[in-house]
Amino acid sequence: MDLALGVGLGIGLAAIIAAVWRAMHGPRASKSPEAAMQAALHAATTTLPHLRKGLTGRNAERAVPHLRELMGAAAVALADTRAVLAIDGEGREQVRPGDLLSRLLERARDDHMHIVPRLISSDPTCPLRSAVLAPLIAQDRRIGTLITFYRSVGRPSHHELRVVQEAASLVSAQVELSLAAAQEERVAQAELRALRAQISPHFIYNALAAVAGDIHARPEEARDLLIDFAEFTRYLFRDGRSYVTLGEEIDHVERYLRLEQARFRGILHVSVDVPEETRETVVPAMSVQPLVENAVRHGVERRAGSGRVTISARIVRGDLELRVSDDGIGIEPERLESVLAGAGGGIGVSNVDARLRATFGQRYALRIESDLGRGTTAVMTVPNLRGEVVQPELAGSV
Repeated sequence: MDLALGVGLGIGLAAIIAAVWRAMHGPRASKSPEAAMQAALHAATTTLPHLRKGLTGRNAERAVPHLRELMGAAAVALADTRAVLAIDGEGREQVRPGDLLSRLLERARDDHMHIVPRLISSDPTCPLRSAVLAPLIAQDRRIGTLITFYRSVGRPSHHELRVVQEAASLVSAQVELSLAAAQEERVAQAELRALRAQISPHFIYNALAAVAGDIHARPEEARDLLIDFAEFTRYLFRDGRSYVTLGEEIDHVERYLRLEQARFRGILHVSVDVPEETRETVVPAMSVQPLVENAVRHGVERRAGSGRVTISARIVRGDLELRVSDDGIGIEPERLESVLAGAGGGIGVSNVDARLRATFGQRYALRIESDLGRGTTAVMTVPNLRGEVVQPELAGSV
């Protein structure tokens, strides 16, 4: 969806710059064609970051000066479906939401462009004489209005109307991208909650049983395991973040593995090779633990004798590559695709795969490599993005 919107946005950006160039290249042009093109490109690209965050009052206030510059109008206003959010340009002091603007918005109830060749204002000093109202459409519904004001009475020229139309399309595309991003975030949060709900009650019971079994024989170890279990569940059921650092995710995984090692005493061996330079990379929350749990359940548990789970990370061509391997019985080649789809109890693996593809694109889909009789490796690749990840609900907690 983002790809289609991005292509449309690029086409829209080119169209509006071309329309502005034609309007400025006419007989009344005050700039050279090169200067007009450069000014249009600057104004258009400056507008984009603000509206990419959604159609709000604050974002509209930041965007309208650049839209006015882009369109060469006397004034420009942005409104949602209820009221004007911001206005910039001549006459903004005289044009108030409770006066002329409110009456204009009464006309903008459908998905068509409306031309008002003569404005009737209660203030005779208002320099605005005509206006064009263009609908803003996102996700097949009207979400607002772009109002363009002119100093002269009458119908704007064909080129001026084309500029208004293309500017409205540009604004609509940006707002639609913000709506799509918000929708993707809601889906990611829902998938994350579903994954948390799928954590095996069997594991929780066995972890507590392992703690109980050590209380008398190994009280200090039981205490440490109980702390690990408390931190494991605290990380597991928290809300508020879809992304964490790899270091946080590995700390969570190591707690999980210590609890499993207490259950498989002397049978489960673990090797973790995650260099410090990879630990600040941002990854989807709960993306590594399902891979490790799958390696324990379907690798180590199903083989005779002891088994090993290996976790390693490295930077490969600018991306972070994380590998989770086991030396279990392996998976038949014809079953690999179904495992990624969630068959055979691998729901957590399919969940991780879906979130990776939704977040970073198809090239970052989860891979599973398996050698029958020798083991399986899950390969997770993400862009090597760095940044501070804030967890509001735990800020300031002990």
